[in-house]
Amino acid sequence: MIKLIIGKCIKNSKEVNNPNVREQYISLSGYIGIISNVILFTVKLAIGLTINSIAVISDAFNNMTDISSSAISIVSAKISSQPPDGTHPHGHGRFEYIGSLVVAFIIFSVGFQLLRKSYEKILNPEIVRFSPIILGILILSVLVKLWMFSYNRYIAKTIKSSINKAAAYDSISDSVATTLVIFSMILGIYTDFPIDGGMGILIALLIMYSGFDVARDTANRLLGKAPEEDVVKEIHQIVNAGDYVINAHGLEVHEYGPGRIVASIDVEVSDSVNIVDAHTSIDQLEKQIKREMGIDLSVHIDPVSTDEAKIKRVKKEVASWLKQAEMNIDIRVVRVAEAEKKTVVTLEIQLLGKVSPDEVDGIKNTIINGMEDEFHDYHIVIKAVRQQSVPQGG
Repeated sequence: MIKLIIGKCIKNSKEVNNPNVREQYISLSGYIGIISNVILFTVKLAIGLTINSIAVISDAFNNMTDISSSAISIVSAKISSQPPDGTHPHGHGRFEYIGSLVVAFIIFSVGFQLLRKSYEKILNPEIVRFSPIILGILILSVLVKLWMFSYNRYIAKTIKSSINKAAAYDSISDSVATTLVIFSMILGIYTDFPIDGGMGILIALLIMYSGFDVARDTANRLLGKAPEEDVVKEIHQIVNAGDYVINAHGLEVHEYGPGRIVASIDVEVSDSVNIVDAHTSIDQLEKQIKREMGIDLSVHIDPVSTDEAKIKRVKKEVASWLKQAEMNIDIRVVRVAEAEKKTVVTLEIQLLGKVSPDEVDGIKNTIINGMEDEFHDYHIVIKAVRQQSVPQGG
């Protein structure tokens, strides 16, 4: 059903990387959520007051928070879809995460209030009246929430939306909460134990956990969550398949909101390749990543030699210099590239002893100056400095 609704309401619905299309997806889900939850809230509140059930009333107010969540998702979608400006060069995409965080706080707050009321209900229990008609309406509510879970999950996967993912999990928790209400009504027929209040507590805890889970996921994204493995894998597959690319490494991905991903990567290209040909190939890769993944990728070229004899000679000379220098370090040749007048040797070094940060620059200068004095046709570049971890004494 949701695919049919999307097809009717959203033009160019397949362009999921388009910010305007994403906004329409989220807004559509928000409006559907508001309509569904207004109906559920009204019906459940009426039922809860009629049968005097705190569990049903609690479940109704849980739907009220969902109305607020849907409204916030619509506002967040409109703000996050705004284009970049001078103050926000990468756009406003992270506002969607802020909206998710606000929703999480609302959910948690309501859950806490319902927990308090349910506890009071246990201390002062009241009779819950049972009705087959009411039971049927609650079962219908569960089915509606399962449908809401389904369409929110579909949209979340389609446009990679954190706020729809949160709405999906919130909907499934609501369906479980209403199921618990149904059980409390049925069991209440056979026992005088204050099951209604107990079920209210379970529902409240479920709501609070849902809020905490949404807040945790959103906070991770705002702080800079590591990219998903499938995204990293796909970028590497596309880049490594490019013309003249020998190897790709050093991928960094920065997310500024859904559909606002900026990345950079280093690629090794033979130093014998024409620079214009290499640049053309890299430009095509960047456009392909943008077209297929919606990611703004910057590719840095590292020219490397593919002459095995030359590489072997350089490694041997570097090892010989290190032995003579008697430095407490380990050096690895990362790459060798032949320039017009110099051989560019890129190194990684690991400090084997305990060295203060102030001494690192001095060590780097010693290596660069020492090797370039020894081998006049070398230009030394130190790519990384790692310090060996030293076990702490007891």
